Amino acid sequence: MTGFVSFVSSGPGDPELLTVKAVNRLAAAEVVLFDDLSSGPILGHAAQADLIAVGKRAGRPSPKQDHVSRLLVDHALAGQKVVRLKSGDCGMFGRLEEEIIALQAAGIAYEIIPGVTSASAAAAAYGIPLTRRLTARRVQFITGADVTGSLPENTNMAALADPKATTVVYMGRRTFADLAARLIAHGLPADTPALLAEAVSTPDQKITRFSIETLAAHLQTAQSPHPALIFYGPLADFSA
Repeated sequence: MTGFVSFVSSGPGDPELLTVKAVNRLAAAEVVLFDDLSSGPILGHAAQADLIAVGKRAGRPSPKQDHVSRLLVDHALAGQKVVRLKSGDCGMFGRLEEEIIALQAAGIAYEIIPGVTSASAAAAAYGIPLTRRLTARRVQFITGADVTGSLPENTNMAALADPKATTVVYMGRRTFADLAARLIAHGLPADTPALLAEAVSTPDQKITRFSIETLAAHLQTAQSPHPALIFYGPLADFSA
């Protein structure tokens, strides 16, 4: 019999942010293909499963996407209960679509289990809302890197420079200086508040406040091994 694939969201790193359904799927799994950011104590819930690391990190050797998709298909065709464990929410910048297409082509059934995205976790950790009643009625999540690692060229700069939107940039550490220059050129004030959230919900968590201008300057020289999110816009003037 053909197996089944569960795309499970592991959240930003804190095992206590896993959903009950995610924990149940991990406990029942026979094989788990996991991202780097989903490793550590979270994998303790998959005590009966074979564990296969397939994570991708910028600037580091990583499995090719077609290889990851092939592994999913092969294990499912072998009749196994497969968990594809993705960090944050698996539908957010996690190459979910490519893996779904591979499963559909092979006739393999799957489910998607949502989770806490790192943007929500970072805002909660800093003690602020992502929306504000009068000044930030819209939230937009964007990627700071295209397939080449560069800032995407086909971005809607008018939307990104909207002073009444909260913008969250995933994978933007290397490209934010370029983005900030474009934002300022499109009219967003250089002193617009910004946050750099690193290692969200882990013991190494650090969230630092800047303006978009000072954050751009900071990131041109700062070195850190931790994944980071960038927020900018009408962020509240308080924190926990």
